[in-house]
Amino acid sequence: MRFSQDFTPPGRRTRRPGREHPGADGPFGAGTDAASTRRSGTRGPLGVLTAALALALLLAGCGGTDAGTPAAKSPGSAKAAADRVEPLPGTPEPRLPVTVQSADGTEATITSADRVVPLTGGLSEIVFTLGLGKQVVARDITATFEQAADLPVVTRAHDVSAESVLSLRPTVVLAETTTGPAEAIDQIRDAGIPLVVVDPAKELADVGRRIETVAAALGVPDAGAELDARTRSRIEAVKKSVPGDSGKKPRVAFLYLRGSASVYLLGGRESGASSLVEAAGGVDAGKASGLKKDFTAITSEALAKAAPDAILVMSKGLDSVRGVDGLVKIPGVAETPAGMDRRIVSIDDGVLLNYGPRTDRVLGDLIAQLHPKGGTAE
Repeated sequence: MRFSQDFTPPGRRTRRPGREHPGADGPFGAGTDAASTRRSGTRGPLGVLTAALALALLLAGCGGTDAGTPAAKSPGSAKAAADRVEPLPGTPEPRLPVTVQSADGTEATITSADRVVPLTGGLSEIVFTLGLGKQVVARDITATFEQAADLPVVTRAHDVSAESVLSLRPTVVLAETTTGPAEAIDQIRDAGIPLVVVDPAKELADVGRRIETVAAALGVPDAGAELDARTRSRIEAVKKSVPGDSGKKPRVAFLYLRGSASVYLLGGRESGASSLVEAAGGVDAGKASGLKKDFTAITSEALAKAAPDAILVMSKGLDSVRGVDGLVKIPGVAETPAGMDRRIVSIDDGVLLNYGPRTDRVLGDLIAQLHPKGGTAE
């Protein structure tokens, strides 16, 4: 079984020391015990999805390494475009050495960017889009875009294999605070490999920060500034396509689904989707209904309170419940305005919550499906 994305999140991650889990109740509600939270070791919306997928993998019996095949193309504008990134023209020349501060409080001095290993799909996307794709020698299972498809995978059931990373003789490794297990991160550092940890993205405002952080670590700050400017410009242009006279804003519930393992979660304020929904001219229904944590188990009561006009899902999640027909069979969904109208918005897993160079495509697709010219979104 294959799941993709940062935002089909990688599986269980081990939290770096000193990082507090933001949702003390865990992704499945108040019944999640502290030990379970420590084991999942997650942080932020990506971390919570990580925990959800970890359980899905456990229950569904998934495991092993990714086969390295490209992600299947989905119909639709942004879904098809999501299979490729658009690098800046030319290949920037890294100015090294540089010393940078990692998000986990350590420093790393990078002397060469000849062999780069990004350990999340979002970081891979940034490196390739900066024009340094030829220097990337491995990928995480969540790097699903076409240019990265033939690279060896250095994760096993979404956990990083330090041995696989080190066997490729990297000159720099890029990770996130959700990357784990911690032992693998320590093993890579103990081998003398510069490893830079980047904070994960939670909203549109994080796009520029992440691009600039990666560009600085690879010694190409000018390319980072160019990519940041291009990305911001495209996002702002897409925002202008939101109808100005649409009247009442649609309430949008973000659901995380893994039907094969009966994992059904409703996104709240910290799910990571709020920024996109609001930029697309919608209201995050989970957030508006008072859900303060990132995710909670779907119940009829929670959905009734959220009262979504539309439901946002990842494409693989929708597939896992056998499409819209299966989605409306989940208790409570059919009774919502979205369920009654079958108003479902599906975005490719590999890009939905990446908040990176392709976020303009995600936002454009979301806007097009939320505000169709010829009727309701399907």
